Amino acid sequence: MDEKQLLQYYKETGSLDALGKLYAPYMSLLYGVCYKYLQDAEQSQDAVMQIFDELINKLRVYEVDNFKSWVYVYARNFCLMQLRKNKQITKVDIEENLYESEKMLNDDDEKKWGEQDFEKLESCIAGLNQEQELCIRMFYLEQKCYKDIADQTGYDIAKVKSYIQNGRRNLKICMEKK
Repeated sequence: MDEKQLLQYYKETGSLDALGKLYAPYMSLLYGVCYKYLQDAEQSQDAVMQIFDELINKLRVYEVDNFKSWVYVYARNFCLMQLRKNKQITKVDIEENLYESEKMLNDDDEKKWGEQDFEKLESCIAGLNQEQELCIRMFYLEQKCYKDIADQTGYDIAKVKSYIQNGRRNLKICMEKK
């Protein structure tokens, strides 16, 4: 199923599996967006999961033509509202960020991942230590939350967060090297 079909299927059925398949490819993009605004790894991870939770209802109501653009803007607005709620940002700051983030979205649309990029990513994941690889796969590929990963692996929840954070950093380093 392509993205539009998955979106339509989700609207009709409410299948969380379909929503997960639709959302999963954009989790790292959204994490980057959230990190840019929130400047905190843990808050950014939580924001990505909260956004997913909010999409459960929002996507059944809103008409979405381009999911990537829509979810990017949604994530950006979510983060700006978080900052505003915490009094860390003003309306002027929000307006100044709009132009820059729109430009970033357009630049990102031009970058398309090829087969070699996915092969490189898989190679980098396989190069992580065992704990990081397991946690990264469960969090990003299987869409499991910290608690579920901790329960299934027996790792402490703080360790799970650490393995994911360090694994993500190591993946970025590996991808930049190759």
